[in-house]
Amino acid sequence: MLTRSFSFLVILLLSILPVAGCSDLNCTRLENLLGGHVNLVRLGARIGDRLIDEAVPPLVPRQADRPVLVTTLVDNTDLGKSSDFGRTLQNHIASQFVRRGYAVREIKLRSDLLILKGEGEFMLSRDLERLADRQRAQAVVVGTYSLADRVMYLTVRLVRPGDRTILATWDKRLCLDERTLRMLGLQFREDTDIKPPAESVLDRILY
Repeated sequence: MLTRSFSFLVILLLSILPVAGCSDLNCTRLENLLGGHVNLVRLGARIGDRLIDEAVPPLVPRQADRPVLVTTLVDNTDLGKSSDFGRTLQNHIASQFVRRGYAVREIKLRSDLLILKGEGEFMLSRDLERLADRQRAQAVVVGTYSLADRVMYLTVRLVRPGDRTILATWDKRLCLDERTLRMLGLQFREDTDIKPPAESVLDRILY
């Protein structure tokens, strides 16, 4: 009876989840069966949509002379440090803004072009504000991430340069898979009690 109930649960989950494994099930009891890799293309699209749809006041599309600047996402413990993860997610967020009809200019991280800590929050540096002013940018996308074992806390904000008003925000807790951890330059030590993520049964079957 228990086996039959479990089989029914699996079939039900398969019917409501995407064909590939779902990263939302990572760090749960279903990870080994139905977990999946963090899809940065999909994640970037979701972030872009949220920032655009919830911006108050709304952004104005199709304004070539009023671009949106998208910066590299950085490590919250060291705002001068990024990673393949931060740069890749930046690219996919920028792509979604373009698909939605906004002029976009990407800002790659430099030592003299950073976001700064200010009373527990991050804000635009003066260099970035000056650049946004020269570009006549209507908004700047900035983001940070913090890591605790396999868990990432990701925050991305749409900020109006000048007065630093936050127009929209996106926050997410992610449980990372092995591929994403490598993009952050991380790997598991052999003597750790934390189990490294393994490819799910579903992904092994499909891929």
